[in-house]
Amino acid sequence: MRPNEEDMLTIATASHPAETLAPDASFADASAVGLLDEPQASPPASEPQRPAAPPDKLISPVSRMIDLSAIIIPFLIFLTIGLLLWGRGLNGVQLGVMFAMYLLTGFGVTVGYHRLFTHKAFETPKFMRITLAVLGSMSVQGPLLWWVAMHRRHHHHSDADGDPHSPHLHGESLKSLIAGAWHSHAGWLFKPDAPNATRYVVDLIKEKPLKLISELYPLWAALSLLIPAAISGLLLRSWTGAAWGLLWGGVLRVFFVHHITWSVNSVCHLWGSRPFVSHDQSRNNALFGILALGEGWHNNHHAFPTSARHGLQWWQIDTTWWVIRCMAALGLASRVRVPAERAMEAKMAR
Repeated sequence: MRPNEEDMLTIATASHPAETLAPDASFADASAVGLLDEPQASPPASEPQRPAAPPDKLISPVSRMIDLSAIIIPFLIFLTIGLLLWGRGLNGVQLGVMFAMYLLTGFGVTVGYHRLFTHKAFETPKFMRITLAVLGSMSVQGPLLWWVAMHRRHHHHSDADGDPHSPHLHGESLKSLIAGAWHSHAGWLFKPDAPNATRYVVDLIKEKPLKLISELYPLWAALSLLIPAAISGLLLRSWTGAAWGLLWGGVLRVFFVHHITWSVNSVCHLWGSRPFVSHDQSRNNALFGILALGEGWHNNHHAFPTSARHGLQWWQIDTTWWVIRCMAALGLASRVRVPAERAMEAKMAR
């Protein structure tokens, strides 16, 4: 049966009049929206079973090493140097560069990696797709195709077997709960990927610029560190300024972006409110709604995965949504999807 088309609205822009879209669909039924391969029939009993397919090469060994280094090294620097040097070398220039890089790379993840590429919550011209893909890559959270595949897999199996970073699959004891929280936060990154991950990104692989950007991930990770160093060095006209820029705008900024993003995976599946019915333990957390640029309204997001707006109430601060709205006003975003009032009312927890 065709679902009611009024359940998802599209915001009109000057260059793109409003049109009706199919209602929101979670990746639990991703094959319905063409993001997964159709299930294959089981082979006859007389045929030998094939061995399991090896993990897909959406992330190269070099890129994985970069990711693991980006997890460990900033954390060690933060513990051993960051706290001791707080206030030293952190002037207006360094603070400005760090904040600017935080927003640029953070929105690269939230606007680009997440709401555009993973969930197709809006459309944007090719040059903006490339820009957002590069900015997201500079967050040093992994290559574009790998990131999207893991996140679509998360929605496909949210808080069930197959979810790459659920905190709820490790038992009920205190030790198990702690282990689950660590796994969902960062521990899952140290484990091998599941096979057949490319089935989640067949649509993006067809776009050659995006595939190339994903393959050039080590370059974007390096530029993510070199750009703030270069800007600070030029503004302060010293190599010392460049070194401080590398520390604050590069390494420690990566640390903050990483742990705030990962807290959506961990904190927002453990603590917070659940105003909408969903098939998982996703929760709204106001603190990370602000720090994670709107991503902390996580129960809203899991109830309406393809919505470009996560902060569905007027008081739920969603700066990523503000950026998308500005893009729409400038003609840089079209077919911007948000849930209709009747859809939100139907999913409201009673």
